[in-house]
Amino acid sequence: MAEAPAAAAPLPMKTKLAFGLGGAAEMVALYSVSSFALLFYSQVLGVPAHLVGLAISASLVLDAFSDPIIGSISDRTKSKWGRRHPFLFGAALPTGLTVWAIFSPPAGLGQTGLLIWLGAAVILMRQAMTFFYVPHLALGGELSPHYTERSKVMSYYSFFNWAGGSLTFLGATLLFFPATPEYPRGLLNPEPWPRYAAAIGLVTITALFASAWFTRDRVPLLPKARPDQPAFSARGFFGDFGKALANINYVWLLVAYFFVALMIGMREGMRMYVNTFYWDLSSKELAVFVFGSLAGYLTAFLFAARLHGRFDKKKTMMFSALVYAIIPPIPLVLGMMGIISPATPGLLPMLVAFAAVQYGAISVLQISAMSALADIADQNELKYGVRQEGILYSTRNMAGKIDMAVGTAVAGAVITLIGFPKTARSIADVPPEVLFNLALWDSVLAAIPGVIAAVFYSLYGINRRTYEETRAALEAKRKMQPPPGPPQAKGGTLGAAAPAPAE
Repeated sequence: MAEAPAAAAPLPMKTKLAFGLGGAAEMVALYSVSSFALLFYSQVLGVPAHLVGLAISASLVLDAFSDPIIGSISDRTKSKWGRRHPFLFGAALPTGLTVWAIFSPPAGLGQTGLLIWLGAAVILMRQAMTFFYVPHLALGGELSPHYTERSKVMSYYSFFNWAGGSLTFLGATLLFFPATPEYPRGLLNPEPWPRYAAAIGLVTITALFASAWFTRDRVPLLPKARPDQPAFSARGFFGDFGKALANINYVWLLVAYFFVALMIGMREGMRMYVNTFYWDLSSKELAVFVFGSLAGYLTAFLFAARLHGRFDKKKTMMFSALVYAIIPPIPLVLGMMGIISPATPGLLPMLVAFAAVQYGAISVLQISAMSALADIADQNELKYGVRQEGILYSTRNMAGKIDMAVGTAVAGAVITLIGFPKTARSIADVPPEVLFNLALWDSVLAAIPGVIAAVFYSLYGINRRTYEETRAALEAKRKMQPPPGPPQAKGGTLGAAAPAPAE
């Protein structure tokens, strides 16, 4: 049987901050690709948007299938660095280098060459990121055995995700791509992109390595692979996969996340088009959105765990999915109705306020789902005798990536379908009917998957009571069958359920 977490007290702040830093580094890379790659390759380099969307989507699909493999290997790894840290250290350099390559295509490539470069670079980046992302999430799920402390750990992850994305956005819009007389929409200026690529590559390498380094002291306290657990094999992998999918609560989370990721993929792919061309916002105005995202993520950071304590995780996931689906499109719907327009007084503060609700909802949803996966890991340990954080988090991530690939492809196809002009530099270059169709897709149609997701979240069956029952059964089982290995570890007795921290 796998060893249980030994920490008998709330996690040190240093550990939570270091774990969160890994989430920030992930977002620097992933945000750059999701928010800027389509715009860069289509509007700056002149590659048809639907082909760019397909290239990015293909990388997501290929990458998704490697996630559960890395998760299974990570769960079975035996080393002096534990199950997760060998991957965390090894992934830092290749991830940073491939992020740089995405936005640094060689000069002289035609459309076909650019598509090949983009596809290959994004595939390699996502493969490298998988070696960090999957073990890192699994690490977060096993840092604490407690119902709401797990939520607090994931709150740090979510908040640092925001910080990484927001700092990347601010750095892009204010430092690298400011408005100029020739390029009032600075992101359309081709000259700063190489410097931007080098900066995000260096930041990614540094932050990923630092996250691994400053969490390494927790390795002796983390669950370990059983001494008799066989090494990775195809048969063992499918067995791990089957154990995960045999848990119906996990299936409901997977299906719900499938629809959430579809919604996110569509909206992220079209977001820069909507803000730049529909609302006619400048780079400086786009930077103001950081205050809305700060308000949303800070609210989630402070209150997500408290919501879980009061309303439980299922209701929190349902409500946040509905809010994310329905509230953010309201300004676009008002715009399609002719009630507001880019000339409306106070438009920017209104958009920022709706963005705050959007980011708060998606952050609470992310924290809730990631915390719930750790509770599912308890159920599977009780049933099968092994900890499966790696396979559980990775399989969920696989489903989300496949669906985000669909969403990104849809976004690229929509840009082509509605006839968005490749040479557009301002709102005056885009016909009104094209802008209307862009708003329709990014508002009403993109919200449908989110409503469906809320229905599936309602089927999730773990609550505080069932969690406590599972933890009690695990403690009793461990006392009857103590895990092999040394009986003591720094910080407490291995195999003992830790008392709940003060909340």
